[in-house]
Amino acid sequence: MRLNFKAMESYGDGNRASQAVVADKVELIQMLFDGLLESLTTARGHIEHGAIEDKNKSLLRAGRIVIGLQGALDLEKGGDLARNLHELYSYVTRRLVYVNAHNDLSVLSEVQSLMGEIRQAWRDVPNLLPKSAPAPVVPMSVSMH
Repeated sequence: MRLNFKAMESYGDGNRASQAVVADKVELIQMLFDGLLESLTTARGHIEHGAIEDKNKSLLRAGRIVIGLQGALDLEKGGDLARNLHELYSYVTRRLVYVNAHNDLSVLSEVQSLMGEIRQAWRDVPNLLPKSAPAPVVPMSVSMH
C-alpha cells in the first residue's frame, strides 16, 4: 500500500496520514491544477484579444499557483519525484514570465500541455487510494490572493 501514497509523500505528511487526509490533499491539489489551467486558458484569451492588463493578472495568478504547488513539495520525503516536480515548476515559472513579457502563445501552449499532463496524473490518484468508509472531513483553506 505504501507505493500508492508515493505521489502524496512528495507534497509532505503523506507517509503516515490517514486516508481521509490524503484524499483531502489530493482534492486540494486537483483544485489547484484546475485553477492553474483555468488561468492559463483565460490568459490565452486575453492575449488573443489584446487585453494585456487582464493577461498579466491571469498569468500572475497562474504563477502564484505554481509557486504554491512547488512550495508544498517535501523534497526530503518525496525523493526523486518531488525533486523532478520542483524542477518542472521552476521551469514553468520561467516560461510564464516569458509568456507575460512576449505574449507568446506557443510557449503558453507548452505550459498548458505540461500542466495538463500533471493534472491528468492527479485525476488518476483517487483510483490508487485504498477504499474505506468515509472519514470526517477536515476543512482546509487556501488563499490564492
